[in-house]
Amino acid sequence: MTMKDLAKGAHIHLMGICGTAMASLAGLLQARGFRVTGSEMTPYPPMSTQIESLGISIAKPYKAENLSPRPDFVIVGNVISANNPEAQELVRLGIPFTSLPKAMGELIIADREAIVIAGTHGKTTTTSLLSWVATDLGFQPGFLIGGIAKNFSKSFENGKPPYFVIEGDEYDTAYFDKVPKFVHYRPRHVILTSVEFDHADIYPDLQAVKRAFVSLMKLIPENGTLVYHAEDLNVQEVVRSAKVKHTLSYGLNQGDYRAQIVETGPQGTVFRVQHKGQLVGEFQMALTGEYNVLNATAAIALGQRLGWSHEGVAKALKSFAGVKRRQEILGEPKGVLVIEDFAHHPTAVRETLKGISERYRGRRLLAIFEPRSATSRRKIFQKEYAKAFQTASQTWLMQAFDQSKIDSQDRFSSEELAVDIQGQGRQAAAYPDVNQIVESVGQVAKSGDVLVVMSNGGFDGIYDKLLQRLSR
Repeated sequence: MTMKDLAKGAHIHLMGICGTAMASLAGLLQARGFRVTGSEMTPYPPMSTQIESLGISIAKPYKAENLSPRPDFVIVGNVISANNPEAQELVRLGIPFTSLPKAMGELIIADREAIVIAGTHGKTTTTSLLSWVATDLGFQPGFLIGGIAKNFSKSFENGKPPYFVIEGDEYDTAYFDKVPKFVHYRPRHVILTSVEFDHADIYPDLQAVKRAFVSLMKLIPENGTLVYHAEDLNVQEVVRSAKVKHTLSYGLNQGDYRAQIVETGPQGTVFRVQHKGQLVGEFQMALTGEYNVLNATAAIALGQRLGWSHEGVAKALKSFAGVKRRQEILGEPKGVLVIEDFAHHPTAVRETLKGISERYRGRRLLAIFEPRSATSRRKIFQKEYAKAFQTASQTWLMQAFDQSKIDSQDRFSSEELAVDIQGQGRQAAAYPDVNQIVESVGQVAKSGDVLVVMSNGGFDGIYDKLLQRLSR
């Protein structure tokens, strides 16, 4: 049985339902008339909130009983291992199952024009931005985003042909299908933002990461489109494998499309874009940072290739509100502006802090960081992180999240990073407990400061705790 064989009303169970993509798929399936349930180990916002708002029940933790009553079909998330008790029960009962990417390709994308946004950085923002542009232009696109775009208040939409915009993750598909997710997304048009080493739990080195992106390049049909970042050397190497006829490059100083920042401030960014020396136009958006200007330039380039109205694209960019957990303002208690961001790779941390510093010139920048991703919990980028925090006047570091399955000699050290940051003339300290960080920040922060909290997880509820402490 495949998903196409399922009748409306069939029961589909999602294992790992609170993953960013899985939560979106849950909504897509429910909107198509299926009865959806799911399971998760430790649900946390914003995806758990989205699932609850849809009225979908979340069983926790993973256990065999979650498959009773027996569902008609199961979708297995990539967080599930073969020895997971629920996965073992799935096999024992003989329930048909598949992975999220295969389900997306076969049932949701099908024969639509898939616009796949791939790269180590910028996927979620660029996917959100393109989805909004296409929506504002009246195309009613389908989309799946690895986050919640504020313009939509949700991370998914079935939409209508011709377009389906999807975040093309290079992480693997499932324990029974060890290929990058984007292999299953039937790409017609691709944006490649960047290529760096990441996902140290599944990729042994940078060359392996490059090979994953090469597999995507080879899937783009000749009559498709490839838009790529011209200033990324790894990207330059990867795109040589593409056979597509229509290629467009972009950058700040190189590429067919070149962006120039005119002004940056609390209201966002004004920038100009030229195409091969000819002015395309001046654009404005609420986001800041060179990396977001590059993301927008990629969207502008693809929009021109697809024949989208220039005026319409500019209008949509101006009204794009961003993505939850990406430069999201949580509040300004007693004059301390608190911003949440998903940054966890050292490049993302550096560019996020740089962009926020430019937006709020003249205000002291404070940073809090939790090493939580598979890569950041390992010492691969131990020294690179010290450079990433140079923009911050003071940094609070949480001990790395759950390193029990990482060999001791391979573990990232927050204490060592604190020493390295101090060696560069900045204040920094590592803490074993969130409450200690909150209390220390409460004693140091003062009106006018900008506080950036970076984690790709729940961070033990630090966000509300900080807002409460700073309000006192």
